[in-house]
Amino acid sequence: MSSVRRIVPWWVKGDINGFFGLFTNSLTNILTAIGLLVIAIKMPTNIVYNRIVPAVVLSVGLGNLYLAWQAKRLSQKEGRDDVTAMPYGLSVPHYFICSFAVMLPVYVSTKNWIIAWSVGVAWNFVHAIVEIAGAFLGSYIRKVTPRAAMLGTLAGVALTFIAMSPAMQIWQAPHIGLVCLGIVVIGWFARKSFPLNIPAGLLAIIVGTIIGWSTGYMQPKGIADALAGFSVALPVAGIKPIITGMRLIGPFIASAIPLAIYDFLESMNNIESSEAAGDTYNTQESMLVPGIGTLIGALLGSPFPTIIYIGHPGWKSVGARVGYSLATGIAVIIIGILGLLPLMLSIIPLVAILPILVYIAMVIGSQSFNATPKRHAPAIILSLIPWIANFVQNQVDNALSAAGTSAAKIGFDVLNNAGVVYRGMSVLGAGAILVGMILGAITAFIIDRDFKKAAYYSLFGAVCCFFGVIHASRLGIGVALYPAIGYSLIAALCYAMSLYKSEENVTTDLEDWELAEKC
Repeated sequence: MSSVRRIVPWWVKGDINGFFGLFTNSLTNILTAIGLLVIAIKMPTNIVYNRIVPAVVLSVGLGNLYLAWQAKRLSQKEGRDDVTAMPYGLSVPHYFICSFAVMLPVYVSTKNWIIAWSVGVAWNFVHAIVEIAGAFLGSYIRKVTPRAAMLGTLAGVALTFIAMSPAMQIWQAPHIGLVCLGIVVIGWFARKSFPLNIPAGLLAIIVGTIIGWSTGYMQPKGIADALAGFSVALPVAGIKPIITGMRLIGPFIASAIPLAIYDFLESMNNIESSEAAGDTYNTQESMLVPGIGTLIGALLGSPFPTIIYIGHPGWKSVGARVGYSLATGIAVIIIGILGLLPLMLSIIPLVAILPILVYIAMVIGSQSFNATPKRHAPAIILSLIPWIANFVQNQVDNALSAAGTSAAKIGFDVLNNAGVVYRGMSVLGAGAILVGMILGAITAFIIDRDFKKAAYYSLFGAVCCFFGVIHASRLGIGVALYPAIGYSLIAALCYAMSLYKSEENVTTDLEDWELAEKC
């Protein structure tokens, strides 16, 4: 046993890179979520800093600690020293949705922030229950879904919501961001060491911080504001907010359930991504972590769910193992409870951290092609498209909102005549993670000429459409009828092809594919 402990330590040098990447990512997401509450929707700071922040950091920190322990167990079980813990944190899209589409409307109608916060906590509680239920379905979904479909839809979210906004922000301050991106690419892709063996992630933050302060990009006022807002708060458990919120949660259940499905599917896909990178974790145990983490957060007063993050292969490739997750969990809890979160980003320029997210997207996108059969590349491309539609729609909506209008006010036909196919992109991108997976699976099965499985997945898509899980803005019966008909027709076509016998030698053709891939 002692020899095993020597080859699987709690901390290795590569964990420095992983820690600065995962911790700063978690820190950025937590600060963004808190900033939405305090600045954007004007929630009182006593609720935010005394109840929400302690709950959020504990739900995030405990999950990271558990996943570090899980990786340690796997290392000992397999006698390997290269096992990397899966990353974990807040679910990014959901804190926007809960802030603007749940808590703010409740406050507008009740003029009571305690009630609005309570509905957000109840919304998160429902989210947790769905995530926990999804953990028991994850193994089956992974079994019946081609890897190209799961990694393809994961590459879609990496390309759009993980990489695009950070990349554009880098180009807003290229004198900082481009240098940091260059350091990350040199250190993590070219594997080139830097003077004094400083880890690339740490060097990028140091260089970016120096440039930021020396060029006037960073201002001392930010530090003064952060220190002025300093406060210490411990988490407080209680079910009263959940009980209060449940009385008014009815109109918001329709968003909690499909968004929770989104979360457990993304966690599942990230588990698949870690297996493709060489670390095979128990699916059910792993998917229970964000479910239980979200539940703990809700019981403590957090309105924001958690998720297994995208990026395991990226952290693994830079040498991170167990310690980066362990250190992130401890640091998030301590800094959050001590009220130091705003201070961190008042010193370090955000644009110095963002290249790390671009790197993660590059790794995930590459993995989707490298860890799947070459013949499934078209399925991966199709899996990306719903995410692109969803991203573009969000950009259009944000731009129109900033101008004080909306797509509905302008008119869908007017936008369509201008080349903005708004209706199509909104339908295509609704439920993007599941849409990408379904389209990718259908395409992969068709490529393999397994037409019956393609038909079954098409029928699954039709059912999801009929009840509004995908291609719709709400749950209901018959809410996405035309997409449901479309998937049903594909199912009929594929089933017919499974019965159709031609003179083609299918086995030989597939063997030719496999031979070409080996070559």
